[in-house]
Amino acid sequence: MLDVTKKLVELLYLAPTGGDHYRGESQDLGFPHVFGGQVLGQALMAASHTVEDRLCHSLHAYFLRPGNKKMPIEYEVQRVRDGRSFSVRRVIARQDGKEILTGSMSFHASEEGFEHQVEMPDAPNPETLRSEQDWGKMMAPQAPEALREIMTRDRPIEIRPVNPTNPFQPDKRPPLKQSWIRALGPLPDDPVLHRCLLTYASDFSFLGTSLNPHGVSFMNKELQAASLDHAMWFHRDFRMEDWLLYDKDSPSASAGRGFNRGNFFNQEGVLVASAVQEALIRRR
Repeated sequence: MLDVTKKLVELLYLAPTGGDHYRGESQDLGFPHVFGGQVLGQALMAASHTVEDRLCHSLHAYFLRPGNKKMPIEYEVQRVRDGRSFSVRRVIARQDGKEILTGSMSFHASEEGFEHQVEMPDAPNPETLRSEQDWGKMMAPQAPEALREIMTRDRPIEIRPVNPTNPFQPDKRPPLKQSWIRALGPLPDDPVLHRCLLTYASDFSFLGTSLNPHGVSFMNKELQAASLDHAMWFHRDFRMEDWLLYDKDSPSASAGRGFNRGNFFNQEGVLVASAVQEALIRRR
């Protein structure tokens, strides 16, 4: 396992502090605050620690405050219900005694049932695309010095965007995005970890889908952008070392908020998970 991947796995495996409470360290990705996907992934791991023989099939979370990347995060899990087929957990993430995220996770015992799915959209083979890191190295000379390390750093989640935009010269495009993603493995045979990793990765390049029609990027100093909530549904088993197509669209933006949807398909065309997020996209 690569060092950057090992660090991410260690970040997601939380330390128990007693009584369904857990502690996670914070990761500095160069953003002003803690990356939202990290808090989501750790919250799901905390809840999963309190459930046996059931995997998460859905989660719904709200981002309440920006997290401090220099402080650890405390997670409290509340056991809402354990039924015959489903278990529900509530998770609260805190820093300095203040809630930064609250969410609910539902876990389902394995069973057989009806099967159908939408068809996988067309997308180029990931092996024909450059990674975000490659694009970052190409554009680094245009970037302020403070951003160059962020754009070129090694990362545990490899992202290969389809038809990427130039963040320094964004053009107006339809509210659609695609990227291939995978973790740089190998990884342990732990389905909980793979769900937490996908939850972590799902927050990358999601919010920006709603910015496409407006020709605005995160480099625009007039833009105030932040994730407001995030939901995930896990449909079928997958492994994060395998390429997954992240197909995203934004059907609406209004009142300073952008609404984003995403589906994850493996290379065989199987729909394995879906995500939804609403974000603040406000001109200052």
